[in-house]
Amino acid sequence: MRAPILTQKRAKALRRAMSQPEKVLWSLLRRNRQQFHFRRQHPLGPYILDFYCAEARLCVEVDGPVHAERIEHDTRRTQWLAAEGIRVIRFSAGAVETQSAMVLANIAQAAAPSTA
Repeated sequence: MRAPILTQKRAKALRRAMSQPEKVLWSLLRRNRQQFHFRRQHPLGPYILDFYCAEARLCVEVDGPVHAERIEHDTRRTQWLAAEGIRVIRFSAGAVETQSAMVLANIAQAAAPSTA
């Protein structure tokens, strides 16, 4: 689904103003992209996804302090993405910065095709 022009412009601005945890994760994803290609601040419909892998239909979100105040918004967003067939996994900003290997392993596991 194509995003509205305003959402596309906002995503572009967010790419320039990424938080430190987002920068850390983006660096890890770029270095470790043998299998999967991620896009950062990807507009999709009315939302902007922190990181998105189209091949795996996977959204990776880095939750900073602002997300504690936006639980309802995040829930609606996750439901909308699920209806579009996109899985969402979330990591706290602290986990990205202090447990980056674990975060990357969880992302790789979530992005891998199911063998069931």
